[in-house]
Amino acid sequence: MEFYIVNGGPRKKYNTAQLLEKASGGIFDELKKNNVEDINIRHIHLYDLDFKGCKSCFHCKRIGGKYYAQCPIKDDLRELLPEIKNSDGIIFGSPIYFGEITGELRSFFERFLFSALVYGGQSNAPKRMPIGMIYTMNVTEEIFKQLYGEKFDILENAIGNLYSKPHSLKVYDTFQFSDYSKYENYAFDPELKAKRKEEHFPIDLEDAYNMGVKIAQDSLK
Repeated sequence: MEFYIVNGGPRKKYNTAQLLEKASGGIFDELKKNNVEDINIRHIHLYDLDFKGCKSCFHCKRIGGKYYAQCPIKDDLRELLPEIKNSDGIIFGSPIYFGEITGELRSFFERFLFSALVYGGQSNAPKRMPIGMIYTMNVTEEIFKQLYGEKFDILENAIGNLYSKPHSLKVYDTFQFSDYSKYENYAFDPELKAKRKEEHFPIDLEDAYNMGVKIAQDSLK
Protein backbone atom coordinates (compact mmCIF):
# COMPACT_ATOMS: atom_id res chain seq x y z
CA MET A 1 0.00 0.00 0.00
CA GLU A 2 1.22 3.49 -0.82
CA PHE A 3 0.59 6.70 1.11
CA TYR A 4 1.75 10.29 0.70
CA ILE A 5 2.68 12.79 3.38
CA VAL A 6 2.76 16.24 1.75
CA ASN A 7 4.44 19.11 3.61
CA GLY A 8 3.17 22.41 2.22
CA GLY A 9 5.40 24.44 4.53
CA PRO A 10 9.01 25.57 4.06
CA ARG A 11 10.39 24.00 7.24
CA LYS A 12 11.37 20.34 7.35
CA LYS A 13 11.83 19.90 11.09
CA TYR A 14 9.46 22.28 12.85
CA ASN A 15 5.77 22.22 13.86
CA THR A 16 4.08 21.15 10.62
CA ALA A 17 6.83 18.65 9.76
CA GLN A 18 6.74 17.12 13.25
CA LEU A 19 2.99 16.68 13.11
CA LEU A 20 3.20 15.07 9.68
CA GLU A 21 5.91 12.71 10.92
CA LYS A 22 3.66 11.63 13.76
CA ALA A 23 0.76 11.12 11.37
CA SER A 24 3.00 8.98 9.20
CA GLY A 25 3.82 6.86 12.24
CA GLY A 26 0.13 6.39 12.90
CA ILE A 27 -0.39 5.11 9.36
CA PHE A 28 2.53 2.70 9.60
CA ASP A 29 1.67 1.32 13.04
CA GLU A 30 -1.99 0.74 12.18
CA LEU A 31 -1.16 -1.04 8.93
CA LYS A 32 1.37 -3.25 10.71
CA LYS A 33 -1.24 -3.98 13.36
CA ASN A 34 -3.47 -5.23 10.53
CA ASN A 35 -0.69 -7.43 9.11
CA VAL A 36 -0.01 -5.27 6.05
CA GLU A 37 3.55 -6.00 4.94
CA ASP A 38 3.99 -3.96 1.77
CA ILE A 39 3.92 -0.37 3.10
CA ASN A 40 5.35 2.61 1.25
CA ILE A 41 4.92 6.04 2.86
CA ARG A 42 6.39 8.78 0.67
CA HIS A 43 7.21 12.20 2.16
CA ILE A 44 6.96 15.14 -0.24
CA HIS A 45 8.25 18.65 0.57
CA LEU A 46 6.56 20.99 -1.89
CA TYR A 47 9.16 23.72 -1.38
CA ASP A 48 11.75 21.34 -2.89
CA LEU A 49 9.77 21.04 -6.13
CA ASP A 50 9.66 23.29 -9.17
CA PHE A 51 6.03 23.87 -10.16
CA LYS A 52 3.31 26.49 -10.51
CA GLY A 53 -0.46 26.56 -10.16
CA CYS A 54 -3.09 25.88 -12.82
CA LYS A 55 -2.49 27.64 -16.17
CA SER A 56 -6.12 27.38 -17.30
CA CYS A 57 -5.18 25.45 -20.45
CA PHE A 58 -8.25 23.17 -20.03
CA HIS A 59 -6.50 20.14 -21.53
CA CYS A 60 -7.80 18.19 -18.52
CA LYS A 61 -11.37 18.93 -19.71
CA ARG A 62 -10.93 18.34 -23.45
CA ILE A 63 -13.22 15.49 -24.52
CA GLY A 64 -11.19 12.72 -26.11
CA GLY A 65 -8.02 14.72 -25.55
CA LYS A 66 -4.63 13.20 -24.80
CA TYR A 67 -4.58 14.72 -21.32
CA TYR A 68 -8.22 14.33 -20.32
CA ALA A 69 -8.47 14.20 -16.48
CA GLN A 70 -4.72 14.82 -16.30
CA CYS A 71 -2.58 17.92 -15.91
CA PRO A 72 -0.23 18.27 -18.91
CA ILE A 73 2.09 20.95 -17.48
CA LYS A 74 5.68 19.79 -17.75
CA ASP A 75 7.17 20.39 -14.32
CA ASP A 76 7.83 18.46 -11.12
CA LEU A 77 4.13 17.63 -10.64
CA ARG A 78 3.73 16.00 -14.05
CA GLU A 79 4.60 12.49 -12.86
CA LEU A 80 3.84 13.04 -9.19
CA LEU A 81 0.14 13.95 -9.55
CA PRO A 82 -0.97 10.64 -11.14
CA GLU A 83 0.94 8.72 -8.46
CA ILE A 84 -0.72 10.66 -5.65
CA LYS A 85 -4.14 10.32 -7.29
CA ASN A 86 -3.74 6.54 -7.28
CA SER A 87 -2.41 6.26 -3.73
CA ASP A 88 -4.17 4.66 -0.78
CA GLY A 89 -4.19 7.78 1.37
CA ILE A 90 -2.76 11.29 1.70
CA ILE A 91 -2.09 13.67 4.58
CA PHE A 92 -1.39 17.33 3.79
CA GLY A 93 0.12 19.82 6.22
CA SER A 94 0.54 23.58 6.03
CA PRO A 95 1.30 26.54 8.24
CA ILE A 96 -1.25 29.34 7.93
CA TYR A 97 -0.06 32.60 6.40
CA PHE A 98 -2.51 35.54 6.50
CA GLY A 99 -5.38 33.14 7.11
CA GLU A 100 -4.52 30.85 4.18
CA ILE A 101 -2.53 27.71 3.45
CA THR A 102 0.84 28.39 1.84
CA GLY A 103 1.08 29.46 -1.80
CA GLU A 104 2.87 26.20 -2.63
CA LEU A 105 0.08 24.03 -1.29
CA ARG A 106 -2.57 26.26 -2.85
CA SER A 107 -0.86 25.89 -6.25
CA PHE A 108 -0.65 22.14 -5.73
CA PHE A 109 -4.38 21.92 -4.97
CA GLU A 110 -5.25 23.91 -8.09
CA ARG A 111 -3.64 21.15 -10.15
CA PHE A 112 -4.68 18.20 -7.96
CA LEU A 113 -8.32 19.24 -7.71
CA PHE A 114 -9.06 20.93 -11.02
CA SER A 115 -7.88 18.02 -13.16
CA ALA A 116 -10.39 15.79 -11.32
CA LEU A 117 -13.28 18.25 -11.61
CA VAL A 118 -16.08 17.75 -14.13
CA TYR A 119 -18.34 20.77 -14.50
CA GLY A 120 -21.78 19.69 -13.28
CA GLY A 121 -20.78 16.02 -13.22
CA GLN A 122 -19.14 13.37 -11.08
CA SER A 123 -15.48 13.46 -10.14
CA ASN A 124 -13.19 11.73 -12.62
CA ALA A 125 -10.53 11.06 -9.98
CA PRO A 126 -9.25 7.49 -10.37
CA LYS A 127 -9.65 6.77 -6.64
CA ARG A 128 -11.47 8.18 -3.63
CA MET A 129 -8.73 7.67 -1.07
CA PRO A 130 -8.84 8.89 2.57
CA ILE A 131 -7.29 12.33 3.06
CA GLY A 132 -6.15 14.33 6.09
CA MET A 133 -5.50 18.07 6.50
CA ILE A 134 -3.25 19.49 9.24
CA TYR A 135 -3.09 23.26 9.75
CA THR A 136 -0.65 25.01 12.09
CA MET A 137 -0.96 28.64 13.17
CA ASN A 138 0.34 31.19 15.71
CA VAL A 139 -3.04 32.49 16.83
CA THR A 140 -5.20 30.97 19.53
CA GLU A 141 -8.33 29.00 18.72
CA GLU A 142 -10.49 31.89 19.96
CA ILE A 143 -8.76 34.43 17.70
CA PHE A 144 -8.88 32.06 14.75
CA LYS A 145 -12.64 31.64 15.11
CA GLN A 146 -13.13 35.40 15.46
CA LEU A 147 -11.06 36.22 12.37
CA TYR A 148 -11.65 33.28 10.06
CA GLY A 149 -14.54 31.16 11.33
CA GLU A 150 -14.91 28.09 9.14
CA LYS A 151 -12.27 29.44 6.76
CA PHE A 152 -11.17 26.12 5.29
CA ASP A 153 -14.61 24.68 4.58
CA ILE A 154 -14.48 25.71 0.91
CA LEU A 155 -11.23 23.83 0.33
CA GLU A 156 -12.27 20.80 2.36
CA ASN A 157 -15.65 20.64 0.61
CA ALA A 158 -13.88 20.61 -2.76
CA ILE A 159 -11.60 17.81 -1.57
CA GLY A 160 -14.62 15.93 -0.28
CA ASN A 161 -16.56 16.27 -3.51
CA LEU A 162 -13.67 15.06 -5.66
CA TYR A 163 -11.90 12.52 -3.43
CA SER A 164 -13.22 12.09 0.12
CA LYS A 165 -14.22 14.24 3.09
CA PRO A 166 -10.90 14.98 4.79
CA HIS A 167 -10.04 14.42 8.41
CA SER A 168 -9.10 17.85 9.75
CA LEU A 169 -6.74 18.95 12.52
CA LYS A 170 -6.12 22.58 13.45
CA VAL A 171 -3.13 23.24 15.70
CA TYR A 172 -3.29 26.64 17.40
CA ASP A 173 -0.89 28.96 19.23
CA THR A 174 2.28 27.30 17.96
CA PHE A 175 5.85 28.07 19.05
CA GLN A 176 7.38 29.91 16.09
CA PHE A 177 10.97 30.81 17.06
CA SER A 178 13.58 28.88 19.01
CA ASP A 179 14.65 32.20 20.56
CA TYR A 180 12.03 34.96 20.52
CA SER A 181 14.56 37.57 21.70
CA LYS A 182 16.24 37.54 18.29
CA TYR A 183 13.13 38.67 16.40
CA GLU A 184 10.94 41.74 16.50
CA ASN A 185 7.71 40.68 18.15
CA TYR A 186 5.09 42.67 20.07
CA ALA A 187 2.18 40.26 19.81
CA PHE A 188 3.29 37.08 21.57
CA ASP A 189 4.60 36.36 25.06
CA PRO A 190 7.62 34.04 24.68
CA GLU A 191 7.09 32.46 28.10
CA LEU A 192 3.45 31.68 27.37
CA LYS A 193 4.43 30.33 23.97
CA ALA A 194 7.04 28.04 25.53
CA LYS A 195 4.55 26.87 28.15
CA ARG A 196 1.96 26.15 25.47
CA LYS A 197 4.48 24.12 23.49
CA GLU A 198 5.50 22.10 26.53
CA GLU A 199 1.98 21.41 27.74
CA HIS A 200 -0.16 21.23 24.61
CA PHE A 201 2.01 20.38 21.61
CA PRO A 202 2.40 16.75 22.80
CA ILE A 203 -1.41 16.55 22.64
CA ASP A 204 -1.35 17.96 19.11
CA LEU A 205 1.24 15.34 18.15
CA GLU A 206 -0.97 12.60 19.56
CA ASP A 207 -3.93 13.97 17.59
CA ALA A 208 -1.81 13.87 14.43
CA TYR A 209 -0.81 10.28 15.17
CA ASN A 210 -4.47 9.36 15.62
CA MET A 211 -5.27 11.01 12.29
CA GLY A 212 -2.73 8.72 10.68
CA VAL A 213 -4.40 5.73 12.35
CA LYS A 214 -7.79 6.81 10.94
CA ILE A 215 -6.34 7.26 7.44
CA ALA A 216 -4.92 3.73 7.61
CA GLN A 217 -8.20 2.32 8.89
CA ASP A 218 -10.18 4.03 6.14
CA SER A 219 -7.77 2.72 3.51
CA LEU A 220 -8.44 -0.83 4.63
CA LYS A 221 -12.22 -0.64 4.34
